[in-house]
Amino acid sequence: MALLALALAGCGTPGPPQPPSLNLPDQVADLSAMRAGDRVKLTWTMPTRNTDRLPMKTNVTAQVCRREQQESACAPVAHLSLAPGSAGSFEDTLPAPLASDSPRPLTYTVELQNRGGRSAGPSNAAMVLAGEAPAPVNSLAAEVRKSGVVLRWAAADNRSSVRIHRKLLTPHSAPKQEGPLAAPPEPVDQNLLVPADRGQALDSSISFGNTYQYQVQRIARVSIDGHDLELPGQLSSAIFVDAQDVFPPAVPTGLAAVATAPSASTGPSIDLNWEPGADADLAGYYVYRRENDVPWQRISGDQPMPAPAFHDTGVHPGHTYHYAVSAIDRTGHESARSAEAQETVPTS
Repeated sequence: MALLALALAGCGTPGPPQPPSLNLPDQVADLSAMRAGDRVKLTWTMPTRNTDRLPMKTNVTAQVCRREQQESACAPVAHLSLAPGSAGSFEDTLPAPLASDSPRPLTYTVELQNRGGRSAGPSNAAMVLAGEAPAPVNSLAAEVRKSGVVLRWAAADNRSSVRIHRKLLTPHSAPKQEGPLAAPPEPVDQNLLVPADRGQALDSSISFGNTYQYQVQRIARVSIDGHDLELPGQLSSAIFVDAQDVFPPAVPTGLAAVATAPSASTGPSIDLNWEPGADADLAGYYVYRRENDVPWQRISGDQPMPAPAFHDTGVHPGHTYHYAVSAIDRTGHESARSAEAQETVPTS
């Protein structure tokens, strides 16, 4: 009897029957597309599990589909066999009709199929622009100015935007700044967008002492359902710019002179002041004086004066003096002299 009870206790109650696994691969969720010329590069990540959360052990068929916006059907353009967890990629060469005419949307999806050809559905949609790419930029040239690098090229169509690709080649060996107020390092790669093709642009974000590479391309831009799509043209040939600071500071302005008559305790003098300069690399100022037709003479010494003011005691009562000031940067470049200020020293 005891043996019979033990045997009955060991019998489990069978559960409800489970449906067989369809072995459907998970959907691709990170499909991206980028067009260059007449080719579209697609990239994505293959999933590692099926919809039952079971690991997949064999290669999976990936069907790449292409669809024009006005069409309802998605046309297969490739069937690939890829390993689970691998990096998927495909390059689609556009047929001539899709690489011509005005820009228009072109949508790609990737659908993963089991051995029976069934799937859990297409991937996320990745969209590019079909149509003729903008003309390449020709005759790219550069000129370094105090305000930055001026780029010029042969303008073609001001309905196109222009993207400037800048690469920092030789970072300036400045001491590393630390602390919460330290400026971030200059990025190695930077893109600058010019909204309309006018044949020139100013890059004012350079740092003098660095060398840069520039390439330029035209961009056709279309907004669809709140999404901005771009059709880039061919990149121009690269040009190289050595951005050296050979430019003097701005000429000082607002020079004024006020004379003081001699007294029992002090001699005659003339006080000068002017507007402070705004150049980031300003080192100071030189002060010049002349009397009548005598040539200009620097009276402020060999080193630049840091403050925009000067007290001249080398004057005589009854004499008229002319003054001018210049600005000096840290590399020794001197501006032109300012507008003159004239003052006569009183006799008493």
